[in-house]
Parts: sequence; C-alpha cells; structure tokens
Amino acid sequence: MFSLKEKKAIVTGGGSGIGRAIAVLFAKQGAEVHIVELSEENSINVLEEIKAIGGKAFAYSCNIANQQEVIATLDKIGDFNILVNNAGIAHIGKADTTLEIDFDKVINVNVKGVYNCVYAAIPHLRNSGGGVILNMASIAASLGLPDRFAYSTAKGAVISMTLSIARDYIGENIRCNSISPARVHTPFVDGFIAKNYAGKEKEMLEKLSKSQPIGRMAQPNEIAALALYLCSEEASFITGCDYPIDGGFVKLNT
Repeated sequence: MFSLKEKKAIVTGGGSGIGRAIAVLFAKQGAEVHIVELSEENSINVLEEIKAIGGKAFAYSCNIANQQEVIATLDKIGDFNILVNNAGIAHIGKADTTLEIDFDKVINVNVKGVYNCVYAAIPHLRNSGGGVILNMASIAASLGLPDRFAYSTAKGAVISMTLSIARDYIGENIRCNSISPARVHTPFVDGFIAKNYAGKEKEMLEKLSKSQPIGRMAQPNEIAALALYLCSEEASFITGCDYPIDGGFVKLNT
C-alpha cells in the first residue's frame, strides 16, 4: 500500500523540516523526487539522505514568488504526477504591527508562490493523465492565533485555493487537498526560540509543546505520513478537503 513507484513528485521547500520529511518518505515509497528550494545548496543533505536509501532525487534553485522562474523550473523537470506546495515563510505580528513590506513578502511566497506552482503544474499534470496537488496550509487558517495576522491570512487563502483547484480540475483527474498542521518541531521552531527567547529555550519549547492538547508538537515524519496517503492511489476518492493534523488543537480548544 501507499506505493509511489513510477511516480514523479515535486516538493517545494523540500530541503528541511516538513518538506524534507515528505521528500525522503516519497523517495522511500518509490517516487522520483524533485526538490525545489530557493537555494539548491539547501537540498544537499536531503539529496544525500535519499541516495543513501537507494532513492532518486534532484534539486533546483527557484524563487517560487517569480512565475517565470517557476515555469522554467517545472518545464526543466518535465511532466510529473504529484506537486506538494510546501514552501512558505512565517511572520509574527498583528494587523497594526505588520509592516506593508512584510505583509507583501508573506503573500508573495505563501499565496502567490502556490498559485505560480499550480499555474505551471497544470499542463504537466494534464500530460500525465492527471495527478495530485497537495497544499500545506495551517490551523492558523481556521482559528485565531495571536500575532499571526499575515501568516493566517495567507494560509486561509491556501485553503480557498485548494477548494477552487479541486472543483475546476475534478473532471481532468487532478485531485487537490491541503494539510493544516499545528506546531511541528522543525529547525525553524528551534531557530525561532533561540532568536526570541535566548536562555529560555528549554522552557519555551516545553510551553509550546504543552499548548497542544496531546502534550507535544508533531514530528515532521507524522505530517509526511499524511501527505503520502493523500498523494497515493489509496486516496483516489479524496479531493477538495483540508486535513487538520494538530494533536486536538482545533476541536479540543474550542
């Protein structure tokens, strides 16, 4: 079950965190994985990890906020079966503390970046006879999180785009779903804590972990497992859905 043999998959932001876990798991399940990162150097370690397990992977430098770069990169990859829109950036701030330049940056990467990748992907998915688009959203799109104005706005747009894509291409055998994680323990989280809470790293990590009803953060491989299912043939009847994976955060906190 959950085999991706003879499938070609693109994972944006596949060099670290959740994207890396998805890229490695997809390769283990037989997919040829193409990692799209802002800098190709960010993918060196994951390429080595995939090759060490006998997988096949390639990496590309691309700014997903630039449509022409995205089109050129996906054309270089050629026709494929799976697109995982995982690349994204975070931002801390309320509406009146978020600068326009920061708001624009979040929207350009987290919203326009997804649009650019989907825009460039559809012709290739058509040529492949259909396929799967999986977008990385967030629980921030579904409930109010403090100081996450721009990020929540962007992730809400990602869920709306997911529904629109699923509806528009259902007749072309192209499925589209999204995943909405709560806090996931990634290098980004460790870096954020170190930068903003120097000397209190252990205390803050414990506090953030306990904010999830299940008592801990998710691990990237747990998000990757859900991504694998949604991109596999076992999920062929599923489209137009958002999947919270949040340790009970949304339902048990409301």
